[in-house]
Amino acid sequence: MQLTNTKVASQQVSFLDAVRIGLGEQQGLFFPTQWPTLDIDTLLELPFVERSAKVLQALIGDELSAEQIHQMVSNAFQFPAPLAQVTEDVACLELFHGPTLAFKDFGGRFMAQALIQAQKQQNVSKTTIVTATSGDTGAAVAHAFYQQAGVDVVILFPKGKISPLQEKLFTTLGHNIHTLAVDADFDQCQALVKEVFNDRDLVKQLNINSANSINISRLFAQICYYFEAVAQVPKDKRDQIVIAVPSGNFGNLTAGLIAKVLGLPIKRMIAATNLNDTVPRYWKEGQWTPNKTVATLSNAMDVSAPNNWPRVEALLAQGKISRDDLEAVMVDEEDTQVSMRQLAHLGYVSEPHAAIAYKALKRSLQDGEFGIFLGTAHPAKFKEQVENILGSPIALPPELAAVASEASLSADMAPDFVQLRQFLLTLDK
Repeated sequence: MQLTNTKVASQQVSFLDAVRIGLGEQQGLFFPTQWPTLDIDTLLELPFVERSAKVLQALIGDELSAEQIHQMVSNAFQFPAPLAQVTEDVACLELFHGPTLAFKDFGGRFMAQALIQAQKQQNVSKTTIVTATSGDTGAAVAHAFYQQAGVDVVILFPKGKISPLQEKLFTTLGHNIHTLAVDADFDQCQALVKEVFNDRDLVKQLNINSANSINISRLFAQICYYFEAVAQVPKDKRDQIVIAVPSGNFGNLTAGLIAKVLGLPIKRMIAATNLNDTVPRYWKEGQWTPNKTVATLSNAMDVSAPNNWPRVEALLAQGKISRDDLEAVMVDEEDTQVSMRQLAHLGYVSEPHAAIAYKALKRSLQDGEFGIFLGTAHPAKFKEQVENILGSPIALPPELAAVASEASLSADMAPDFVQLRQFLLTLDK
């Protein structure tokens, strides 16, 4: 399959080229212009790994063999994505059973497998990954590439603006994982990463890539768990499925829309944001006017200029989705806490991001519909917030307990591209 740059249509690349390059010319995103036709009913009867391999094979084409893709998926998806029933008509797709307890383990680990293939086929010996994180991406990418030969990873994160336990998951590793605590918000961290990609000499010298959800391998991987969600819904309810996605950078939402384009029976998607509500306002008013990013309880969604939105616009332009396929809902801080308490009353302990999706879903769900909201992170990653809001303690899972007392290896940095460039050049020595 050929992938086209959303900003420079003349730049068309293969899947592995897109994995290796990451971001296209003029900071455009690589995206398909044509979509395969799938036998959905047959796919939904298959086990998770086997089904995922077939979905990805259809998207990637013959660039990689069926055996290669199946092995990549087997290596990446070594944990489940269960659908946890909350009420009769609402369930949570739990995406936090991987090594860093967040949905980004799926995309991060598959990207690591894809990059290995790209390096082999294109005879590349060294790659430097530069990425920004608002929380979960950093841990997922760090663990996916930890001690992988031929890869250096540089992660920028907004100092003091992500939960301490989230931070410990990726700032305590060392070796080929380098972390920079930037005195800025996430959007400024992301802007620095974009400046890196604008420096073509630097990109060429260090063979720089990005592991944000802008990388097509991460996006394709995320499509797979939407199929896994629907496969777990009773057949008599599959024509009335509504899915709510906690949305920050909008990669997760985009993957769900692609799953719908591929034929998965999703009645509509709901993009649930926090107070950083650029998309809900745009969806309602038609004006793209990002405000200054504000810090919220759901810090991984504190994004005012979501990088993946151009891909949603591409699907609209292709005529593959319409405005009726998507709702965009903002949930404020008070309702986030109310939603967490409502879920706890139902016997389900959640955290701010999933609680926002649940609240947006409940506002939208109609009689006869079956609602799914995405649980994107384990509640213990936000232990202090969850305990304060719910008034009861939660235990740390082993993955977090192991790093809770470890010292951070991060270096502090101002939001300055010159400083970042100098740091990156030290990795080339």
